[in-house]
Amino acid sequence: MKISVVVPAFNEERLLPGSLRSIRAAMEAFDRRGWTSELIVCDNNSTDRTAAIAQEAGAHVVFEPVNQISRARNTGAAGAGGDWIFFLDADSHPTAKLFSEAADAIGAGRCVAGGSTVAYANPPRGAALAVGMWNVLSRITRWAAGSFMFCEAAAFRETGGFSEKLYASEEIDFFRRLKRMARRDRRTIVILHRHPLLTSDRKLRLYGWRELSRFALKTIVSRGKTLRSRQDCFAWYDGKR
Repeated sequence: MKISVVVPAFNEERLLPGSLRSIRAAMEAFDRRGWTSELIVCDNNSTDRTAAIAQEAGAHVVFEPVNQISRARNTGAAGAGGDWIFFLDADSHPTAKLFSEAADAIGAGRCVAGGSTVAYANPPRGAALAVGMWNVLSRITRWAAGSFMFCEAAAFRETGGFSEKLYASEEIDFFRRLKRMARRDRRTIVILHRHPLLTSDRKLRLYGWRELSRFALKTIVSRGKTLRSRQDCFAWYDGKR
């Protein structure tokens, strides 16, 4: 078994070193099973030291010139040689326990894809409530958070990967298609919850509730049209870190 871990990264020189250290440590869970693994960072047209930091950490670096998360994930996956592909954000900190739990799901043989609940370190009350609500929704719908996803490489290719028409919420669209495949093949999608992924609350700190709520409301009113606009999805693409 070979696992490919793909990290899309746009101007992530501040948080990427810590995330890559966490990912490397978590990947030891695969080593203990006798599985091989590779770490791929897709530099999504960064203007800082993102690519150099990834190279210094021993990652295989690929380049995607169009600044879009879907394209960065797809480009990273295109260079992946694993039987399964894990996607992690560049501000996330997985543990070996989380990777081991994902490996258990893979080894059981019925799973085609999965994700995990998420957590913030010392979040304010409102953020903790929002994350808790998302975690409940994620487990009910079996939609994975974009910060941590894994799927069989063959399933990724059959579904066509992430939609390049979307600038945000591409993970939900992707998992909707994976769910149809899972039903067809009588397989499962899992949302792990025993060892939540620790991720960053920087969007909330950088933009605040008012600005993010305005974006959410506009997305609802426009029936998702904002998700097809880089300008509307400013919190992902304006370069603030």
